[in-house]
Amino acid sequence: GPGGGLGPEAEADPALLRASSPELARRLRGLALVRGGFVSEGEAVELLREVEPGLGRGRYQSDHWDRAITGYRETERGLRGAVGRALLLRLTPAFPPRRPPRPSAHVLDLLPGGRVGPHVDSVKFCGCTIAGVSLLSPSVLRLRSLQDPQDWLELLLEPGSLYVLRGAARYEFTHEILPDEESFFGGLRVPRGRRVALIFRNDPPG
Repeated sequence: GPGGGLGPEAEADPALLRASSPELARRLRGLALVRGGFVSEGEAVELLREVEPGLGRGRYQSDHWDRAITGYRETERGLRGAVGRALLLRLTPAFPPRRPPRPSAHVLDLLPGGRVGPHVDSVKFCGCTIAGVSLLSPSVLRLRSLQDPQDWLELLLEPGSLYVLRGAARYEFTHEILPDEESFFGGLRVPRGRRVALIFRNDPPG
């Protein structure tokens, strides 16, 4: 059914993934995943309509508490509209059966000049799986090994795409959204506009 094939056996869309070596691509197969066209343009309009009011109350900030993010607004939002509820159901198979995503999305609104610097999501606040839907603007998500910084993987996040990070990709690699001046996917320039991401996480164990 829709959303099937998001589990650890899933394959990323090869046109949307680059790696520093074939070995690394194999190692992270099923652990770092990207799917283009997960959300249609019509669904994207509805999702933005639902989350924009929560964002509109906040000014863009320049400094995140862990200094990872600049030029952003954020909010937590329970998705109550039909499109949001359907999206949550469709991406639930990306999560382990006993560790489903929280019902609310972390909505991150990033200015064209904003950046999400390299970080690993805190194990205090986030469980084993992260799934993000990108809206409005394309961007490049780069993972870099904490142990071997020469090992990297890049995912091209087009509007409407879904990415999933789990296992080693979530715990042993930093992830970042490349700033506009560095926003290339191989030889392809990926100009950054305003990007709104709906990020779904599960609870940490305990």
